[in-house]
This record gives sequence, C-alpha cells and structure tokens, in this order.
Amino acid sequence: MFILSSCSSLDGLRFWKSDEVDPDEPKELYKIENKKDVQIIWDISFKGENEIGNFEPAFSSKSIFFADSQGTLSSIDISNGTIDWSTELNFLASGTAAGFGIIIVADVDGNVIALDQKDGSKLWSTNVKGEVLSKSVIDTKIVAVKTGSGELIGLNKQTGEIEWSYRSKLPALTVRGSSSPVMVDSLLYTSFDNGRLGVFEIDSGFPIWDGAISYVSGSSELENLIDADSSPVIEGGLVYTTNYQGNLNIFDIAQRRSVWSYKISSFYSPVLMRGMLVVVEDNSKIKSFSSKSLQESWINEDYINRNLSNAVSYKGNLIVGDFEGYIHIIDPLNGKTISRKKLSKKPIKSLFSRSNSLYVIDDSFNLFSINI
Repeated sequence: MFILSSCSSLDGLRFWKSDEVDPDEPKELYKIENKKDVQIIWDISFKGENEIGNFEPAFSSKSIFFADSQGTLSSIDISNGTIDWSTELNFLASGTAAGFGIIIVADVDGNVIALDQKDGSKLWSTNVKGEVLSKSVIDTKIVAVKTGSGELIGLNKQTGEIEWSYRSKLPALTVRGSSSPVMVDSLLYTSFDNGRLGVFEIDSGFPIWDGAISYVSGSSELENLIDADSSPVIEGGLVYTTNYQGNLNIFDIAQRRSVWSYKISSFYSPVLMRGMLVVVEDNSKIKSFSSKSLQESWINEDYINRNLSNAVSYKGNLIVGDFEGYIHIIDPLNGKTISRKKLSKKPIKSLFSRSNSLYVIDDSFNLFSINI
C-alpha cells in the first residue's frame, strides 16, 4: 500500500510548471490594523516533530494533559502552565484522550496505554496490531480507538481487553493520518479512509448505519483518493462531514441518510458558529455557508497555499494558524481578517479552544495558551 506521509507530500504530485506563476506559491500577507489584542498566557516546549498535527491535548477539570512524540506525557495546570507531573513512555504515535479518571495514549508499536489522571501511573496496555494516529474516545465502559489500517476497536475501560472490533475496507491510496471517533448519546460516529461515515453502538460495536461522504469518480488511484481524515461534527440532529477530493456532506441522524452535499476538498472538520458553516479547503481557501439556507456566504482567498491549520471558534471569532507561525483572527460574518499575531518560528499545526483559553500547537511541540 502506498501511503502519503503528510498533506504536504501532495506537493510532489503536481505535474505542471510555469515560468511566470507557481500555482503552489503561498500568498503573501497584507498589512492589517489589529482590532483584537492577543495575549500569551503561558507556553511550554516539548520534544519531537508534530508532522501531521495529530497530537491533541486533553482536558479534565483544572488540568490539561499533553504528550509529545518522544513519549513525555504531562499534566499541566490549566491556569498557569505549571507541570504537576510528568511520565516517560515509549515513542508515541498520537495525542491524548482523557475521561472518567484515565488518560489514553498510543505508542508507535500499536500499544494503547491507559494511565491514572492523578499521577500518571500505568493502569494497562493493549496491543491493537496497528498504528493509532488519532485520539481515542472514552466512555464509562469502553475505550474506542481507530487504527491507521481502518479498524475501529472497543477496549474494556477497566482491563484493556478487546471487546469488539470493526474493520473498514481500506483503499489503495490514503493520506497519512486518521480521524478520531466522536461519541454522542452512546453512539460512535466515525469517518473512514474510504470516504464513508459509520455509526456504531459504543458498548457492542454494532453498526447502526453508514453512508458515503463522497464517491470515487476518477480513472486513477490518485483521482480516487477521497480519504476522510476529519472527524464528523454532530449538532442539531445533523452530522457534518468533509473529506479530501470529496464533499462537504450533511447527514440527517433520524433519516440515516445524506440530505445535502457540496463538492469541496478539505482535511479538516467544518466549523459551526454564529449561524455560519465554515470549511478550510485543502489549498487554504476558506469558504462559508449560511447554516440555515446552506447558501454560499463569503470566500476568503487571503491565505491560499499557506498550509492553514484547522479552524476553531473562539469568543465569536474564527481562528486559523499558518506555516509561518501566525494565527489569524477572522470575523465569521464577513470573512475579513481583523487581527493576527506571530506566535512561533515554526508552522502552526493545530488549534483547540476550551473555556476562556485558546491552545495552539506548532510542529516542534511548542504549546501556547492564549487569550484574546
């Protein structure tokens, strides 16, 4: 199987050249008047390379749990960035999940590891015979993990024993990375590398229903690459999904079918905020729709080819990061940039919002806590 090492690896697949215009040239930033004050509350540097941006933090009460690829897992005071405890593990493949008193990480050898939130002591470890590139989901009885080989596995939360598994059909060509399952009302919603959405009972792993986010339509394996590395978003009885070279597709949970789709290519989950549905496209164009009428609203082309991170909603603003270490604050009602700040010399890989803080991670494992 041929697997692309990262989204950026797609750059080498272009077949055009031009002496005048490089279609992959990042767009230059234009000067703006900052209307928002961006404050760094604290920052911590970890080790390793966050190449595909899949090392996510987890939160519980007043702590943030974060792990780097070198195997350092830390519990951090969310208010001031003080490290309460830290433990060393094997090299890790993905970031942390936390819930019901435990933390879950996965190492490069396919071991899913459970630790106690209080002190980081190891509770159990189970080898799932596959690389886990996305964070897990923790329920009262089950820990659900998804492997890079397309297998969804339910582990016993207390013992780590495998309770059930489901294997999807893996296409010949995928983008390296994997979406995380999302749990709502004891059901797991998962997008797979073959471009399909699956819904499962978390206790039994029983498949409830599934649907195609998009269908293959090309004549080559590259044209038929419709990998879904973004997690579904569930809100108001609807499931919002995206995939690469595919669609923005909305499924109705009650009807168990797609009710609207739009041709678009994205590596990231859509964002729902202030009556808008916003998608960061694979070329870093940002497109918005009215969440009620689903009509196109605005398009922002200011950041084309700047390798934007995922977008998040924070205090009524839309926030993205780029390859030069900037974060950009965008008004979601008109798509205009209202502020920006350079945080790092490294590319921004992922953003997360929690309560009154915004968390930013670059590709060298620098973790920033920010307030706007």
